[in-house]
Amino acid sequence: MRRSAPFRFGSIKARPPHAEPGQRIGLLGGSFNPPHAAHRLITEIALKQLSLDRVWWLVTPGNPLKSRSELLPLAERVSLARTLMDNGHVVITDFERNLGSTFTAATLAFLKMRFPHVHFVWVMGGDCLADFHRWQHWRQIFETIPIAIVDRPGWRLPALASPAGRAFANHRLPQSEAPLLATMPPPAWVYLSGPTMHLSSTQLRLEAMQRHMSVNEAKLSEAAAT
Repeated sequence: MRRSAPFRFGSIKARPPHAEPGQRIGLLGGSFNPPHAAHRLITEIALKQLSLDRVWWLVTPGNPLKSRSELLPLAERVSLARTLMDNGHVVITDFERNLGSTFTAATLAFLKMRFPHVHFVWVMGGDCLADFHRWQHWRQIFETIPIAIVDRPGWRLPALASPAGRAFANHRLPQSEAPLLATMPPPAWVYLSGPTMHLSSTQLRLEAMQRHMSVNEAKLSEAAAT
């Protein structure tokens, strides 16, 4: 019996980047709030170790699992991403804003339908795998697309021991077979080791807030002294 789709989505307004049949394209989704050097490092590792033609940064309108109270406007995050990631093999896109869904499962279903002959790989950091079981239809995502997990400082063991890591442990490839991942039938995934960087969007937002508070305190002190 054919399994019914778990969601409705899509719009003629949704215009993903161009892709040619046979291309190997990594998909790095996230809020990019703000984008930073660790995003760039993950991208460069994926491009090289997975032998990808392109990586698309999918700048989401909003993460269903995160608060939007500190979320920069979408256009600003896209602009910052393009400034940071000046690489001809990387495409910055916000087409998800016209899909009618903010869930990754819907995005992947849309792309598989739109580009049936493109080899997509979902790319994410080890910290995301540790929390992956909270994503909507996370098992279906594993069964829809090959997945590459890029190491993040301190996250290797929590990621591999997570519910998702354990559930699909038998489908994990050795890192030496990473170049084959894009053309393998799912479920298939690999954990990529390489250089890591202690940097996160949350940390950058916190540091920016602290700088702002310090400036305000200095202004108040100056005003009190006059």
